[in-house]
Amino acid sequence: MRTGLRLTLAALPLGAIALLPSASDAQARDWPWPRHDGGDPFTMTVDDVGCRSGKAAVRLHNQTRQLARFDLKADGTSVASGSIPARKTIVRHVPVGKGSGAEIEAYSVSDHEPETLIDSSHVDNDCPWGHRRHGHLPYTGPPADLMGKLATAGGLVVMGGILWWYGSIWPRSSP
Repeated sequence: MRTGLRLTLAALPLGAIALLPSASDAQARDWPWPRHDGGDPFTMTVDDVGCRSGKAAVRLHNQTRQLARFDLKADGTSVASGSIPARKTIVRHVPVGKGSGAEIEAYSVSDHEPETLIDSSHVDNDCPWGHRRHGHLPYTGPPADLMGKLATAGGLVVMGGILWWYGSIWPRSSP
């Protein structure tokens, strides 16, 4: 196999990547996962549960130029309500019981419309507590999947080198 042909074959994946649309060219409608509605008065982001506090930080960001009223519920029970100043972000802490989870929902509240669901997120409090580990093992080193990926990458590099070498010596043309 000639060097030019081998280089061409090696460049094919790069050529395929060059033909795919880049993230900078992508429009919002190109992404398959859910995104917030542009007409929503505010957005909600939920952090993981803090192991010491047992609470999840919920950030509500007002996207409008006017006051937005909200109601924050955990498993259907109201845990916080109030208003968000224009173009500001507020943080509320929602308690989540040890070893359990909660469905956190943010509702927009107005005088003339019923509550409108803006966003919901499920959080789990899987922090270890007490002396029993409940199936959680102590940290014993780097994750096994990372080591497996590194071993696979190393094996592919070695195999590629062997195939490259074998392609350069076979078939030999004899005059």
